Amino acid sequence: MASLGVGIVGLPNVGKSTLFNAITKAGALAANYPFATIDKNVGVVVLHDPRLKALQKLFVKGERMPPMVPTHVEFVDIAGLVKGAHKGEGLGNQFLANIREVAAIAHVVRCFDDPNVVHVAGRVDPLDDLETINTELALADLQSIERRLDKLRKSARSDKDDRALLEILEPLMQHLSQGQPIRTYAGAEPEMLARAALELGLLTQKPVIYICNVGEEDLPEGANNPHVGRVREIAATEGSEVVVVSAKIEAELADLSEEEAAEYLQDLGLQESGLDRLVRTAYQTLGLQTFFTAGEKEVRAWTIRQGTRAPQAAGEIHTDLEKGFIRAEVIEWNRLVEAGGWAQAKERGWVRTEGKEYIVQDGDTVLVLFNV
Repeated sequence: MASLGVGIVGLPNVGKSTLFNAITKAGALAANYPFATIDKNVGVVVLHDPRLKALQKLFVKGERMPPMVPTHVEFVDIAGLVKGAHKGEGLGNQFLANIREVAAIAHVVRCFDDPNVVHVAGRVDPLDDLETINTELALADLQSIERRLDKLRKSARSDKDDRALLEILEPLMQHLSQGQPIRTYAGAEPEMLARAALELGLLTQKPVIYICNVGEEDLPEGANNPHVGRVREIAATEGSEVVVVSAKIEAELADLSEEEAAEYLQDLGLQESGLDRLVRTAYQTLGLQTFFTAGEKEVRAWTIRQGTRAPQAAGEIHTDLEKGFIRAEVIEWNRLVEAGGWAQAKERGWVRTEGKEYIVQDGDTVLVLFNV
């Protein structure tokens, strides 16, 4: 599967590295000065899924519980961005190169006031922060398109695919020039936009999650925080998701045991951590879903793109399963739990046999039959 990383971006000192440390416990440098993050940091974050635990309980034998393997989301902490990044200012070249490698963007926006934490612009203004980064990404996309246009105008005379690409690039430039990201452009087929984004490395086509970093008093949703309200308005115009977190609180939770963290959340009046919401939102934003394999040896969650057919899903388990795919036995996870196991589910007629055209659904539990 292609890279499905989520790049954590934002201006310096908005809480990117603090957030990254919390969700990965990977120890990225977090310091109170611009450009504390100078290297790309990658961390794998578990997607907590109660369905997995429910399946695990089915296959306990005596005191032996089968290993449980959750799925995950990859987060990338990317160097802080400043105005002029598209021209290489600050660490702009590195920022743009790193962000091209990820499938989605998690844009951290500072929505708290603290005189002890320096803001790169000298004031807290989330809309200005958003505009700074969105403008830099749009300018980088404009440069990418301009570099390609001359060559494309020549090749379009004889190549119909290049001609079709040329026809959307010129209106795309107009769209970008008006301060609009490519992901909001509705004047072209999605397949053609995807081709343009892939070939030119366009950045504003990538889906975005806006992360509002707030103080403890604004948890869980930042309802009374005017900064959060403004970010929500911007996100609504482009169909993006907003997740409210307190990076400071999440960092404290990361240092606690599972039991202590649960107790701390209860004391704060929270049902779950902001980071659990973020990981779940990232998973959905990437267009991913989960299927399961379950038995006495192991209970595991697997990640696939929405719309994946059974043989390709089997290939996520092992390439031999895709090559030799015959059919799959499939049951929804909750029906398997209700039945009490595979044998009981088959007795009730709840296990279906599906072929190569079957599109695997979120929550399916699958047994692949194959022949190499």
